[in-house]
Amino acid sequence: MKIWVDADACPGVIKEILFRAAERTRTQMMLVANQGMRIPPSPFIRFTQVPAGFDVADKHIAAQLETDDLVVTADIPLAAAAIEKGAHALNPRGELYTRDNIRERLSMRNFMDELRSSGVATGGPAPLGPRDREAFANSLDRLLRKYAPPPDPKS
Repeated sequence: MKIWVDADACPGVIKEILFRAAERTRTQMMLVANQGMRIPPSPFIRFTQVPAGFDVADKHIAAQLETDDLVVTADIPLAAAAIEKGAHALNPRGELYTRDNIRERLSMRNFMDELRSSGVATGGPAPLGPRDREAFANSLDRLLRKYAPPPDPKS
């Protein structure tokens, strides 16, 4: 398993949880964004900067994904692409997207886009709170226990 992070919109507190988890479990993690960012020095954490543009980071991640990789994103179409490739998708609030719920999420996203484009003010998501961070950390730990290889005791 490799962790892919849609890093442009990923909250800093979620990235910190991911950095610690990648180190603790010795899991490769790739952050992808169209603007530069600082990452901690680690053999497990990498950053790729892609050109600016609509969905460039998402397309890069989707092209690189392999079965059982994990994508951390709030972007529903990217989550759907991950599931289609046999990967896992987790949003920063700890919700795991699955084959069972992704179609409903896509429909709701498209409906909200239509409302916004017709001038209806829909508001945005609530700020990320402590419960969201805890839910994300718990979901991430469950996935890593299930899919990440156990650390090598020799290293």
